Amino acid sequence: MKLVVIGLGQCGGRIADEFARLNRRARGYRGIEIITGAFAVNTDAADLSGLTTIRPNYQHRILIGGRKTGGHGVGKINELGAEIATEDGDKVIDAIRTARRFFESDAFLVIASSAGGTGSGSISILTKMLKERYMDKPVYALIILPFEHEETTEERTIYNSAVCLKSVSSVADAVILVDNQRYVRKDFSLRNNLAKINALMVEPFYNLLCAGEEKKPKHIGARMLDAGDIIQTLVGWTVIGYGKSPLPLIRLPFERTRNFRAKSTETHKGIHAMDEAISELSLNCNPKDAARALYLLSAPAKEMNMDLIKELGDYLRDLAPEAVIRNGDYPRERGVLDVALVLSELKAVSKVKEYYNKSASFISVIKERQEEIKGKLREIEDASKDIPSLL
Repeated sequence: MKLVVIGLGQCGGRIADEFARLNRRARGYRGIEIITGAFAVNTDAADLSGLTTIRPNYQHRILIGGRKTGGHGVGKINELGAEIATEDGDKVIDAIRTARRFFESDAFLVIASSAGGTGSGSISILTKMLKERYMDKPVYALIILPFEHEETTEERTIYNSAVCLKSVSSVADAVILVDNQRYVRKDFSLRNNLAKINALMVEPFYNLLCAGEEKKPKHIGARMLDAGDIIQTLVGWTVIGYGKSPLPLIRLPFERTRNFRAKSTETHKGIHAMDEAISELSLNCNPKDAARALYLLSAPAKEMNMDLIKELGDYLRDLAPEAVIRNGDYPRERGVLDVALVLSELKAVSKVKEYYNKSASFISVIKERQEEIKGKLREIEDASKDIPSLL
């Protein structure tokens, strides 16, 4: 599957940069192109300068709203981000068209943080524009939810997230939710933590995108999973996970026996990888709420067999009994067995509902505060009415 990736705001731009790095890795190690164009869109020039892989020209790092913000961002005001996107959205659409292999793309992936200003405000506007211009290509939104400390210390974070999620879910074909908090490593520095989090968010997409673009016969799976399977799976609220089990790099001939213990170990490694994929889902959810699911098993060809595929399928069926399940195998990895898992069309997402409920109460609190401020300002004006002015 080939994607056009568009990162909005600081967070979205950095993750789009990570996708560009993923494409460089696929091209270098596998001779495969999975990203036909990677773009970063922002109202802050400094954020665009901090990227490393996306091309540094004005057609790939796109500054919008320069007249209104002076290139210094919107300060978490998502209404201003939406207004700027409405005015300058055509600049982004025109830049996307310049991608050399744009018309080979299967879908768009638009990325933003739900808590910020530029990304949170502009993602629904740009998604709507893309849907209107390119009706034959699905548009997926990758939404990054805030850290716990942001939710507790910044009320605007909750409000922005609720507005962003409501707006984008009404226009995108699927909304892939990623909770920042699930990837935090307590002993890492801030810079290393954010870089590691971005890499972990993007990693599950690597084999999923590569599998359908393979051209070498020995790497084509018995049940190939390609863009058609992914498009049919991604609908509505979606989460993604990734798990792996190490394998010996080299097996000696006498190790490949019909021993029942060895057979059991092979299956156990596959179940372990699936378990890890479920426990590391991008957002905490109940798999029983999924109406669609997809998993891709990737390992050396000799390590995959029908028993393993059946066990993984049965395991996922138990976890998501109502889901339409699609699967595939990808004989590519060396020294590792990994599973990429997608759960989609989720009927219930408690985190999203929580944002909506908290935001509704936040709006009423803000109105009360504004009325209180206006009342106190009127008191000051009344107290000063007998004082002469020099103006």
